[in-house]
Amino acid sequence: MKLTAVILAAGLGTRMKSGIPKVMHPLCGRPMIQYVMEAVSPLRPEGIIVVINKDQKVLMDFLKERINSKITIAFQNKPIGTGDALKSALPSIKGDSTILVLNGDTPLIRYETLKRFLHYHRKEKNEISILSFYATDPSPYGRIIKDSSNNVIAIRERVDASRKELEIKEVNSGIYLIEPVVRRLFRHLKKNPVKGEYFLTDIVEIANKKGMKIKAYPIAPEEELLGINTRIELARASSIMRRRINERFMLEGVTIINPETTYISPDVTIGSDTIIYPGASIEGRSSIGKNCIIYSNARIVDSVIGENVVIKDSSVIEESVIKDNSAVGPFAHLRSGSVIGENVKIGNFVEVKKSIIGEGTKAMHLSYLGDAEIGRNVNIGAGTITCNYDGFKKHKTVIEDNVFIGSDTQLVAPVRISRGAYVGAGSTITKDVPPESLAVTRTPQRHIPDWAKKRRQEKGKD
Repeated sequence: MKLTAVILAAGLGTRMKSGIPKVMHPLCGRPMIQYVMEAVSPLRPEGIIVVINKDQKVLMDFLKERINSKITIAFQNKPIGTGDALKSALPSIKGDSTILVLNGDTPLIRYETLKRFLHYHRKEKNEISILSFYATDPSPYGRIIKDSSNNVIAIRERVDASRKELEIKEVNSGIYLIEPVVRRLFRHLKKNPVKGEYFLTDIVEIANKKGMKIKAYPIAPEEELLGINTRIELARASSIMRRRINERFMLEGVTIINPETTYISPDVTIGSDTIIYPGASIEGRSSIGKNCIIYSNARIVDSVIGENVVIKDSSVIEESVIKDNSAVGPFAHLRSGSVIGENVKIGNFVEVKKSIIGEGTKAMHLSYLGDAEIGRNVNIGAGTITCNYDGFKKHKTVIEDNVFIGSDTQLVAPVRISRGAYVGAGSTITKDVPPESLAVTRTPQRHIPDWAKKRRQEKGKD
């Protein structure tokens, strides 16, 4: 049996107070409409039609990147209601296809719910099926009106509902299954006199008068059908999505000490027996191996972390790779393009940018390593800086295996420190250092007798 999904996303979203289309607001790092598209895709519809308006450039660009044989765009010329929005998609739908109508601002809907909904619709051979739910506060929603046989006869919007109808707790989610026979009834939709819009909900009453079979299925919890119209609702949905994501990882063997304060994006992968402390943020498509420890307030973005890695408190890892058995932080920053080898220690207030750090190397304190290639078993002393920028271009520093760099050293790139060499503390290195040699650039130390005593006398302190 054929199925076409129509996602309504042309609404202006004025209550978001934003220049961004409502459905493009991020929810745990993804546009909320992406969740709806992903919930529908496993149903294998013939097509997914997204209804937008021509002013939604950001949304249009997002969809164009995903357009294929199944995903297409339909335009609603004016924002005059959900009924008109669905009519805009009808010319793109094959005549014998069941229509699944969803809203782009309902991102918490699950594939499993849609699958059950479709099963009931086909099993009972309805012309229209409505995914409903029992609302804690039904006031914003259209009420499901039924006859004595439990058939739906209407969906009554709040502006049109009687006092008795407003007491009904079962409400409309805005998700429908509609059979092809109903399509000819859309010409009977009329503008609501109060709102001046074409309500899709009115098709239910029209179809009922034609003797069609209409059922409502309250098969999902209220939170799953939360529609987002304000940033308050967006925050609420984000909290629910974070809880889902964290619970999934915990069931897969990850320890999350305080799930309420831990942020993990939906595309992240984490190995078993990893421990995540409160306040950690793991974003994008990051991958973390087994037996890692991610301490409080660490932020990991689009990075690959091996096994048995420790990321200490308040460290930032961006678009980098950290291999097995290494430790980073606290208060370290790995910038884009950094590769940290096995058994490496990157310590307090060390910044690494676009550099390769070899196995067993240590940079424990207060250093900047930028545009560098550092070999195995190198010691980087506190305060070391690779001076990689001359005001016009970035230059490379190469430090070969088994080198010792003393504290407070400046390596002025381009420069190479060859295998086994030592650089004395406080040196500024501007030339290549040969293998197994010592490079020192200190000026001779001298003492001026009684200088401090004379200074105090001049200042009247003695």
